[in-house]
Amino acid sequence: MERRHFITAALAAGSAAAFARFGTAATDETFEVTRTEAEWRAMLSDLEYKVMREEGTERAFTSPLDKNYADGTYQCRGCDLPLYSSEVKYDSGTGWPSFWQALDGGIGTKPDRSLFGVRTECHCSRCGSHLGHIFDDGPAPTGKRHCINGVSLTFVAA
Repeated sequence: MERRHFITAALAAGSAAAFARFGTAATDETFEVTRTEAEWRAMLSDLEYKVMREEGTERAFTSPLDKNYADGTYQCRGCDLPLYSSEVKYDSGTGWPSFWQALDGGIGTKPDRSLFGVRTECHCSRCGSHLGHIFDDGPAPTGKRHCINGVSLTFVAA
């Protein structure tokens, strides 16, 4: 095999391994709300399932919740757990709903090593559904940006 073909094949195999996702992010944890795969598929759209149960990502600027600034609470689509208050939502310009702090007890986190580095993945603490990632480039007072997939959330107006 030529050297460049070997390198290309090695990179492709490494990329496939890095992008392979099986189950939810939080499979090592036990959750209060559990459902079978069939139950999750019955209650979620294909995109919601891909994001929430397989750690996918919705396309930027596609969620109506990104530009929603009404007073209320953002809840987990999988179990209705309150996750974020509208008081901590801000426009990060990234195309995803962004918050600088979660409600107490709302989320769990774990390292995500899927994209050539380490990010902080966040998921619902009650059902384990993938929400998005937390970055260190947010506003005061926390300096955090919770970059959340809108399909993982529902909004309940105050």
